[in-house]
Amino acid sequence: MLFHEPAFLLAFLPACLLVFHVLRRYTFGGALISLLAFSLLFYAWWKPAYLVLLIASIAFNYGAARLIIRSDGKARRNWLILGVAFNLALIGLFKYLPLIGETAGFVGGAFNIAAAGPPYSLPELILPIGISFYTFQQIAFLADVHAGIARLPPLRRYGLFVSFFPQLIAGPIVHHTEMMPQLRRENYSVDLTKVTEGMFFFAAGLFKKVVIADGIAVYANRFFNLDLGETAVSTADAWLGALAYSLQLYFDFSGYSDMAIGLALMFGVRLPINFASPYKADSIIDFWRRWHITLSRFLRDYLYIPLGGNRRGRSRRYINLFITMLLGGLWHGAGWTFVFWGGLHGLFLALNHGWNTLLKGLGRKAVTDNAAGYWAGRLLTFAIVVIAWVPFRAESIAFSTAAWRAMFGLAGEDSGKALYAFDGGWPKPLEWLAAPVDFNLLTVPPVLWIFLALVIAWFAPNTQQFARWCGYRSDGAGRNGLSLASPLRSAVFVSAFALFVFAAASRLINAGAKIEFLYFQF
Repeated sequence: MLFHEPAFLLAFLPACLLVFHVLRRYTFGGALISLLAFSLLFYAWWKPAYLVLLIASIAFNYGAARLIIRSDGKARRNWLILGVAFNLALIGLFKYLPLIGETAGFVGGAFNIAAAGPPYSLPELILPIGISFYTFQQIAFLADVHAGIARLPPLRRYGLFVSFFPQLIAGPIVHHTEMMPQLRRENYSVDLTKVTEGMFFFAAGLFKKVVIADGIAVYANRFFNLDLGETAVSTADAWLGALAYSLQLYFDFSGYSDMAIGLALMFGVRLPINFASPYKADSIIDFWRRWHITLSRFLRDYLYIPLGGNRRGRSRRYINLFITMLLGGLWHGAGWTFVFWGGLHGLFLALNHGWNTLLKGLGRKAVTDNAAGYWAGRLLTFAIVVIAWVPFRAESIAFSTAAWRAMFGLAGEDSGKALYAFDGGWPKPLEWLAAPVDFNLLTVPPVLWIFLALVIAWFAPNTQQFARWCGYRSDGAGRNGLSLASPLRSAVFVSAFALFVFAAASRLINAGAKIEFLYFQF
């Protein structure tokens, strides 16, 4: 079940909200159990058999945490190792088994091993949704239990922490200190502020996802579905294809994260922000402070720092960065293209840190300290990120290198046929107002569509900034969010909310609209 589906919007969510908020007036524990039951139902909706896997994962990790707490010395460490190994084995079995077989076959073929080929073709299992997210979440919890940072909560609260449906299938990766305290009766709070803020975040995220991301998807797919060995494209078309995917991915994942935050707020739970306008970053270091923030935090705290971080000299620091990003790339997908993408970002981060160290040694200020340097940094960072997204989306490294050659004008003469030629009519607003569900009436030229999305990503406030401008506070303080704002800001808030709902509904009602989540099976 996905957030845009009628079954979710018209049945599941209203029923879950009603049961939870009625029960919490009488029994808070019963309300948490109901929310846990709805979360498990949400997960089972896609493939009921994989609910067993989720429950087994929760039960095993809860038991491992209990054993870690009750043990000391070497036994305590052994239980941690066993718990982490179990979680990694679970991901390895479902996510990386085909990659292992493919790699073994390639190596065997390279060395002319007779057994190379079919014996190395390991079975490809259907990837359980959200397994990378809920597994990393539990690894972090076990590590913190071992370190004495986390205490073991009641099973129902731990189960809800792992399976809470707003963040179950695509994150954010929630740290136990961010969510578990909110699930205690004495800390729990929900009011009109949180509910209205949650509705706004959900509507904004749904708009980003189904209108902007899926509106651009057709242009991204048109480029990445080409056979660049047979079809040459112009430099302009190659850049438009890469830009289309870069924007599709941003609005897809950013929109989903906003929806997750919004849904959680409706239940009185505040999830961490996962995006902070990453395409406004002025360096690769800044980009990774803004993009998928909870994953960056996990990789830093549970991989980069344990590897030694920056405590063992400059060279070791760069190696640790590179290893961390390689594994971060592998986490994103079971393919060498993802490892390649991670390696690129590891290299970029090492170069960025090296540049900063050089400037510091020379007693120079950062280049981005002035307006010209800041915009130069933004443009360069964005260009590097777009170039690196190519292998992230491509089916092979060969396609990536062919796409890069086209982007830099090294692919020879193109076919002469524009990939993004516009052969449709211009928008017909009057006709659309008469039949708003026909979303196809809003067709615009691809270049304009991509340009408008880029303007929004670069210059528009993000969802949390807009909410604060309207009167909401990040801690949810205040009797009512809109009462803290001026009448003008309240009017802007209501207008934006109505626009998001109306446009998203029109897109969803249109039977021809294809909705896909890039992070659905992740």
